[in-house]
Amino acid sequence: MNEVEKKRAGPPERLRSLSRAGHIYKKLQKLFPTAGMILEYSNDWELLVSVMLSAQCTDKQVNKVTKTLFKKYKTLDDYANAKLSVLEKDVLPTGFYKQKAKRIKESARIVRDTFDGEVPHTMSDMLTLPGVARKTANVVLGNAYGVVEGIAVDTHVKRIAYKFGLTKNTDPIKIEQDLMKLFPKKQWFHLTYLLIDFGRAYCPARKHDHDRCEKLAGL
Repeated sequence: MNEVEKKRAGPPERLRSLSRAGHIYKKLQKLFPTAGMILEYSNDWELLVSVMLSAQCTDKQVNKVTKTLFKKYKTLDDYANAKLSVLEKDVLPTGFYKQKAKRIKESARIVRDTFDGEVPHTMSDMLTLPGVARKTANVVLGNAYGVVEGIAVDTHVKRIAYKFGLTKNTDPIKIEQDLMKLFPKKQWFHLTYLLIDFGRAYCPARKHDHDRCEKLAGL
């Protein structure tokens, strides 16, 4: 391809993708200047519990459950020593309650006995906790310690990233890798919440006119 043909072809695909990503980020920043965590908690352990409960559950519902849960269970020992059947009932409204209760109880024991009562500070240590994958780890590390090792990909981020053409993958780990290549690291933490807010405000999971939601948002 000679120089004239190159100019006609336009910029390489990667440059177009980076430009698109930059445009999307700026627009979302203007739309959602206060985007961020809406789960309610008072310490790092409660943050972890909230994020674990939020799997396949709305943050609003999680906050309803934890308002009572955090008053009843005040220490790691309370969770680690809890009767599993009772803990299951306490988190039942968040769905998948048997699995969530078991993982929270075991994680409390590990955090207490292995990490001296502190929620882990690194991705590798976070991933040793039962049921904690990169999404949960990214959310907790970023909000608790300002540690950014990746991008949290939840169902909103997965759906919107694909819709915006930022990825062609459906696997959360591959989506995260695609996004990390398109956005500078300083934007990774905030990007999750911008995409989530766009999904909630303009592009819900239910069937709708996707072209219209982008136009409404000015994208």
